[in-house]
Amino acid sequence: MKDKVTSLLRHHIEGDIVLEKPKERSFGHFATPAAFGLAKILRKSPIVIAQDLAAQLSHVEAFSSVEAVSGYINIRLSDAFLEEYASWAITHEAQFAKGIKEGKILLEFVSANPTGPLHIGHARGAIYGDTLLRLGRHLGYEMTAEYYINDAGNQMDLLGTSIMLEAKSTLLGQEVVYPESFYRGEYMTDLAKEAMAEFGAEVFVEANQMMLAQWGKERVMKLIIDTLASANIHFDTFVSEASLYGDWERVLAKLQANDAIAMVEEKLWLKSTLKGDEKDRVVVRENGKPTYLAGDLIYHNQKFERNYDQYINIWGADHHGYIARVKAAVDFMGFDSSKLEVLLSQMVSLLKEGEPYKMSKRKGNVILMSDILEEIGADALRFIFASKKSDTSLEFDIETLKKEDASNPAFYINYAHARIQTLLGKSTYSIEQIMQASLEGVGEEGMHLLFDAMQLPEVVDGAFESREIQKLPEFLKRLAGAFHKFYGAHKIIGAPQEAQYLKLFLAVAVSLRVGLSLMGVTAKNRM
Repeated sequence: MKDKVTSLLRHHIEGDIVLEKPKERSFGHFATPAAFGLAKILRKSPIVIAQDLAAQLSHVEAFSSVEAVSGYINIRLSDAFLEEYASWAITHEAQFAKGIKEGKILLEFVSANPTGPLHIGHARGAIYGDTLLRLGRHLGYEMTAEYYINDAGNQMDLLGTSIMLEAKSTLLGQEVVYPESFYRGEYMTDLAKEAMAEFGAEVFVEANQMMLAQWGKERVMKLIIDTLASANIHFDTFVSEASLYGDWERVLAKLQANDAIAMVEEKLWLKSTLKGDEKDRVVVRENGKPTYLAGDLIYHNQKFERNYDQYINIWGADHHGYIARVKAAVDFMGFDSSKLEVLLSQMVSLLKEGEPYKMSKRKGNVILMSDILEEIGADALRFIFASKKSDTSLEFDIETLKKEDASNPAFYINYAHARIQTLLGKSTYSIEQIMQASLEGVGEEGMHLLFDAMQLPEVVDGAFESREIQKLPEFLKRLAGAFHKFYGAHKIIGAPQEAQYLKLFLAVAVSLRVGLSLMGVTAKNRM
């Protein structure tokens, strides 16, 4: 809607046009400070300019009133304009809130180590990334969802060792000495059983450690992909860290040519302090093996060589200190590090009936994403994880998400949508008859509800561009609340304005439905 209003203003106002939402609804639907920007150009007082512009804009048919106030121009849209826009949204649901943004964006998220199933902390980054992906694509951006598989280094050695030791201990009854660090949990027993069935007991010897690690990685990745799919999260591309190291010499040569590498104490260091990092970082150890950072450098070199307009990484909050060194390397490799945006996802505290959620030692002392999905479902999990800014801590009680009242925001919003569908089912009016009705009879409160429902495009745009996806569930909750309030104050079925009310509710429903779909949630028709 804001785009349409901006387009109308461009016929009368030169330059960039900023539209704001007034703090008081009584001031109008939109306000613009355009007069202040024109004051220097026209060498007039912004108050005078605003008055002149208000006089011109008062003739625009889409505006019911235009008022100049202290240099600002307050605009109220006509009921006819709002109704026409709402009718378009209802009949063009697939296009509603869509944008025409341009640009290619590579979005990397989750990228959990393929050494065990996803836990609840991974789930937050996964849902944040997938929701951001849905919003960006709806706005028109060409976005690629990528998973970086950390399948190199000691963790893979440890995976092979852990499978072997689990099999010896659990399946073969042998006494084993576990290392200080190893992978444990029910999934490890399952892997040992699968390996036994596929290869036989003779596979569990040290010489087969790396083969077991590679085999285990593939099984764990399938488990990860299946868990993500059950939350309606899918990736376009997967990049294996292990596959990148053949390109290390080329990347190292590029860094050396740009004076980014120093040899100190038989180690190769990235001179990241030259780019603002707190200290230089080792990229090759004394034994000649590249560090974990080297893998990230190869990966980001490869990313930027794919020539996207922007690169977004979603990392866990514990990776905050890693940002400066990766950005430094991107600059050293000859790319523009300002195109790399790193978003952080904080950890999650999970409660059940007000008490910390009990973790099972058999599951490895972690709360598995798959377990929570099984308990509350993908829709509830997606909604709650999208409902708070990702870089702040999140605590929630899973019992709240089972309640069928206003304390459960997912239920509250879905109940609004289902209630509308129930009303439509009870009505004797057809959809065609409802759409033909005029909204003149819904009153000022009804037109306020209609305007609120039609704000979805601005919310979607703001949520993506600010990377604050919680703005979408916040909007949906407010809209559902406004609908429930209106419903409680008015008789609908059998009222003289029944058709008009139902047309208003169709507009609310389409906004709820599209908004929920952009969160990866399917709106419920019955509850």
